Amino acid sequence: MRLITFPRIINFLKLVCGYLLSRIIRHPVHFGMPWAVSIEPTNRCNLHCPECPSGMKELSRASGFMDLAMFHSLIEQLSPELSWLTLYFQGEPYMNPLFIDFIAHAHSKGIYVSSSTNGHFLDKINAEATVKSGLNRLIISVDGTDQETYESYRAGGSLEKVVEGIRTLAEAKKKSGSNSPKIIIQFLVLKTNQQQLNDIRQKGIEWGGDRVEIKTAQFNDFSQGNPLMPSAEKYSRYSMQDAVWTIKNTLPNHCFRMWTSAVICWDGNIVPCCFDKDARHLLGNIKNLIFREIWNGREYNDFRRMLLKKRETVEICSNCTEGTGLSRWL
Repeated sequence: MRLITFPRIINFLKLVCGYLLSRIIRHPVHFGMPWAVSIEPTNRCNLHCPECPSGMKELSRASGFMDLAMFHSLIEQLSPELSWLTLYFQGEPYMNPLFIDFIAHAHSKGIYVSSSTNGHFLDKINAEATVKSGLNRLIISVDGTDQETYESYRAGGSLEKVVEGIRTLAEAKKKSGSNSPKIIIQFLVLKTNQQQLNDIRQKGIEWGGDRVEIKTAQFNDFSQGNPLMPSAEKYSRYSMQDAVWTIKNTLPNHCFRMWTSAVICWDGNIVPCCFDKDARHLLGNIKNLIFREIWNGREYNDFRRMLLKKRETVEICSNCTEGTGLSRWL
């Protein structure tokens, strides 16, 4: 409850009002600052997952680590209105040596902090530091309940090490008497692991997870199908239409995310959303302008205008489920 402040409530209402008005008049009108932001500690990763451009080293943008000065500047600018911070975009966040410091600083400003990890860095030191930092929520990806299935997607990974990390983090929470972070075991449904859905729901809790969440998979090239697509359409973001696979989205001309949230890369580049993994739609860089100027600037509003007019022409939207009613979690 301490995270729900009057300025944040007013800010969220302003965002919603601007969004609804924009949909009515088909022109971007914007009030307030983002209530949720994703900040990328790093876009480097220790694994090589086949559908991940970071893991497969397919990102054309430079790789690196966000520094503490940039992070502090961002939090200073955003914290009065910011309710939710996701410390993740691409890459493995624990690879940035400052990751725990990032969490602690954001937590000190009364922001709800979430992150996502492949679980390979949760040794005793990191587990205890994570609990102490005040992290509210940690998603740990576990896409298989045996090593063969797990590594068929999490290439280069060790299921044994991940499970040990989950247990170590759960023990660190118990030792400190803390309920945080909530440990979310995330299972990405693929053709290779769909037979383990019941198994992961049981084992995830046994390992020390607070909850198991089943996630639909995104495929970069899906029109002709993909060998990893699950056979059960319930667990797929895609459906077959006229012998071609399409996203379960009619791409309506609006997007709530573009009025309420932002994504900031490790180097200060700001992009529309998490679907712009390669930062092809640059809206500004916080090294050159303060965040508010970018958020209310021409590039941002031009992009919002494009979504209100012809969203189907924006290539990053072609793989997006925003606004469809399709649950990301099943």
